[in-house]
Amino acid sequence: MKFFVDTAEIDEIKDLSGMNLVDGVTTNPSLIAKSGNDIKETIKKICEIVSGPVSAEVTATETSGMIEEGKILHSLSPNVVVKIPLTWEGLEACNKFTELKIPTNVTLCFSAPQALLAAKAGATYVSPFIGRLDDTGINGVDLIGEIREIYDNYDDLNTMILAASIRNINHVTQVAMIGADVATIPPKILKELVKHPLTDVGLSNFLNDWASTGQKIK
Repeated sequence: MKFFVDTAEIDEIKDLSGMNLVDGVTTNPSLIAKSGNDIKETIKKICEIVSGPVSAEVTATETSGMIEEGKILHSLSPNVVVKIPLTWEGLEACNKFTELKIPTNVTLCFSAPQALLAAKAGATYVSPFIGRLDDTGINGVDLIGEIREIYDNYDDLNTMILAASIRNINHVTQVAMIGADVATIPPKILKELVKHPLTDVGLSNFLNDWASTGQKIK
């Protein structure tokens, strides 16, 4: 499973990309607004750091506006993936981008039928929001499983499942086990994946034992 980092903070992206832990980046208007930076400049800077897919979201809600904005965003760098909402207008735009061979990330997916429509429209990625489904009392990870089963039934559906709205470490484990192609993860949670209390205890014991020998590795 590939890891995308879900942020628009340049320093965070540099930090994680330096360790080759990030395969791509996802952004959205909220993350851009939070960063306080210009959207075009932010996307350009991210694409200078990351060679993998960088999702940049349109703000228009009508088809023609999405297409216009998507073309502008993709022109910033060849690795920009145009992020569009899973609405009827978004599917129309997705179909057009497919014709233009511009990669797409169809976002705000909350049901398997929506994901099927996105795949039929030629989406490169579909983003089911598992955390937001959890908030409503529905198990969001189950949706990943439903989509995986449907996509695997048909060889002509090539859309990748991008698990979004990741809220905790368990989400990452669960979507990996159930077959998501990608998980887009906030930097804080990505860094927490390395942590385990037994790792800390084990390291402390090793260091204490080594210190008792009085030796040094040089």
